[in-house]
Amino acid sequence: MTTVFWFTRDLRLNDNPALNRAVLDSQVSGSNKVVGLYAVDLQAFHELSGIRQHSLTASLNALNASMDGGLLVRHADSVTELPRAIGEVVRAAGAERVIATRGFDPASVELQNKVGHYLASIGVKLFLEDSIYAVSPGTVRKPDGTPYKVYTPFYKGWMALGWHKPSPFNGVDASGMPTMSWVKPIDDLGAPLPTKESPIVVKAGEAYALRSWERFKKRALNNYSDDRNRADLSGTSHLSHALAHGEIHPRTLLAELGDQPGHEVFRKEIAWREFYGDVLWHHPYSATDYLEPRFSKMRFDEGALAEERLAAWKAGKTGYPMVDAGMRQLATTGWMHNRVRMIVASFLVKDLHLEWQAGADWFEECLTDFDPASNAHGWQWTAGCGTDASPYYRVFNPVLQGIKFDPRGDYVRKYVPELAHIWGAQVHEPWDIIGGYAHGYPVPIVDHAAERDESLKRLEEIKLPKPALPQK
Repeated sequence: MTTVFWFTRDLRLNDNPALNRAVLDSQVSGSNKVVGLYAVDLQAFHELSGIRQHSLTASLNALNASMDGGLLVRHADSVTELPRAIGEVVRAAGAERVIATRGFDPASVELQNKVGHYLASIGVKLFLEDSIYAVSPGTVRKPDGTPYKVYTPFYKGWMALGWHKPSPFNGVDASGMPTMSWVKPIDDLGAPLPTKESPIVVKAGEAYALRSWERFKKRALNNYSDDRNRADLSGTSHLSHALAHGEIHPRTLLAELGDQPGHEVFRKEIAWREFYGDVLWHHPYSATDYLEPRFSKMRFDEGALAEERLAAWKAGKTGYPMVDAGMRQLATTGWMHNRVRMIVASFLVKDLHLEWQAGADWFEECLTDFDPASNAHGWQWTAGCGTDASPYYRVFNPVLQGIKFDPRGDYVRKYVPELAHIWGAQVHEPWDIIGGYAHGYPVPIVDHAAERDESLKRLEEIKLPKPALPQK
């Protein structure tokens, strides 16, 4: 019996338990045939930015190459047509079951339900296994059975539970010879062709992710605790794209971490991703709405001036060098340093007084490593309406953050050529330099000190009143 494996956010062969089950099922049935299927929603694909279109296509092409051309790609005109597209493959294969990796974000859950119902209507079962996390959302809980709302106790519980060791792909034997075959019972339409330009050539795939991991271990892992916040250094893993597309599983990374300080901090960063996945699982509304509802009542700016400032933020023309460097890095690479993500997010919400969803939507459009849980809750953490234990009072000073995490100004000069003539940390304060604006860099669109005070003033307006003291 041919088995259909539906690839989703797990575009790899190794450490893919759901795929291994599909291979095993085919072997037990005696057919040794597996359909490796990816179904793409063309409407959603065409709505992506150019760099995200190229990112997905590169990932699919790399997966196909690792399967010796065995990936079957089918197209659907919209998300509502995806179940039918998958059903067509199932019918053509004569399969009785479809196996896939379980998704936990709201969109994935909704799609899984629709596909499951459709397949059931034609007499086919959908089996969901494993997840994109080392520990599946909903697993780590307090002793009373309720979910954690704060990261640190979650991390302790996550560590106590632990995770399985990575599992190699079981479609080949010890010598690397195939033990099964990929089949295409219906026309392969191939990875969708991008309709928009990308500013870079996207490198993707499982093999590239594994090479990146090996390079990171040699280059920066041991110093990760010290260098990860430095925007001017190559101190991060650059594996977020691979994790978002499932080209590598976090188990693969965790299995090679030791007790050194850099390793421990990197492990905690992986746990943040898992924590946000857990929070979104328990609170699916928080993908687009406030985790802490009272912040929806805060005064945010609207109108023409607000739209003008949002456009300046997106374009990297706010007049604050560290903010602008980050936004231009995003536009030209599809990625932004994590420390800088916090700086630009704080600036949008607390200096420009715009709602976090506007920034999260822009990140979703531009980031090749977009992850719904990490994006929504990373933004809410900085905006002060999420899981942060001391929320809204943290207002990042974009100048001081720049001086601290780009002390020589190399990061700013790389992405803001109008300031390339200013040497050293002075690049973060061009208004103090004679000729600082000689090459057309914009003046600040707001006064940070004044807007910080305004932001805290607006916080006071929504603070819960203190209970009245009993009269004596």
